[in-house]
Amino acid sequence: MSRAICLYLHVHQPFRLREFSIFDAGHPESNYWFPQYDAPTSNERIIHKVAQKSYRPTNALLKELLAQHPQFSLSLSITGTLIEQLEMWAPDVLQDFKDLVATGRVEIVGETYHHSLAFFYSQEEFARQVELHRKKIEQTFGVTPTVLRNTELSYNNDIAYWADQAGYKGIITEGADSVLGWQSPNFMYQPAYTKQIRLLLKNYKLSDDIAFRFSNQDWAEWPLTASKYVHWLNALPKNEQLINLFMDYETFGEHQWEDHGIFDFMRHLPAEFLQTKGNRFMTLSQAVDHFEPVGTLDIPHTITWADTERDLTAWLGNALQTESIQALYNLQDDILATKNQALINDWRRLQTSDHFYYMCTKWFNDGDVHAYFSPYQSPYDAFMFYSNALKDLTLRLRLAQSGGKEPA
Repeated sequence: MSRAICLYLHVHQPFRLREFSIFDAGHPESNYWFPQYDAPTSNERIIHKVAQKSYRPTNALLKELLAQHPQFSLSLSITGTLIEQLEMWAPDVLQDFKDLVATGRVEIVGETYHHSLAFFYSQEEFARQVELHRKKIEQTFGVTPTVLRNTELSYNNDIAYWADQAGYKGIITEGADSVLGWQSPNFMYQPAYTKQIRLLLKNYKLSDDIAFRFSNQDWAEWPLTASKYVHWLNALPKNEQLINLFMDYETFGEHQWEDHGIFDFMRHLPAEFLQTKGNRFMTLSQAVDHFEPVGTLDIPHTITWADTERDLTAWLGNALQTESIQALYNLQDDILATKNQALINDWRRLQTSDHFYYMCTKWFNDGDVHAYFSPYQSPYDAFMFYSNALKDLTLRLRLAQSGGKEPA
């Protein structure tokens, strides 16, 4: 009986806010996104660092694996905010991604252009951002996504219903225990209240063994080798034929460093897995076409792939976060009515979920993860800089409404 790995990697970098003072608000030459190069919030510096540590070596490795193994394939999602930054500061990396997609064995997954939580505040804006992303992917890579992911794998019945109505054939989310119960993530499912679309669930244990535990020397399974990992896969019940391994692209080289052996692990994984007869790799859309759903999943409450709760509390778990995001979306109609593209672009960049992630005040392990990703000293600094930028955006909105003109 055949068994398939769906390897899905998410590639994203936000436009981080610089340390934006209240005294910057209303200043005609202020901008939020481009501080000096050596600042902790320098988007250009961070892109160069991550490109060197992760994107370039991972792209090179994937090209090598695709050339060596005709049966190897994978799926990627790439946010519009990252594509913009690669166009500006690392065009060679963007070309590498184009080369991968051009093989015909690397699929691009659809999502919101700005990596936003728009679905939960404005489904009209959500639809606009998904459409902006589709157009950007078509323009950049010459392909049209047929599988959708919402930001941070956030998902509920309503999102699946929207995607089904929009014509997507697949949607992905977390294989959370709270929704699966006794069921396994290693099958294809049908979302409740939909007609055609299929649901693929991340196997979070097997994914996190690579994405989070790989370099942990206190882990009982350390060191993790490709042969040991494939032994685990092959030992799964024979009827569990679909293994969805979902993780960040930056797992390779950035979250798990090269000197910990992560590239060697990935280099050997396809050969180890494919030596078992019937084993194969599939893109997400190939899996949708190949596997029939074994049942329906009804998920009325929202799940995500973040933190131990697997819900939205990483971004919307405290008053700093909820007040900030609500204030932003309260500006929607007035911002869009100006037709001022610079204003609209900044409003949409401020929707990126990372801004609210940096405001998280959780403690213990989840809090450590949030602090690792944040360029700020504390969640309160992240809130303050965001509030100041929002104040400036509001002042610019008033200027536009009064017929004033922003500086070129």
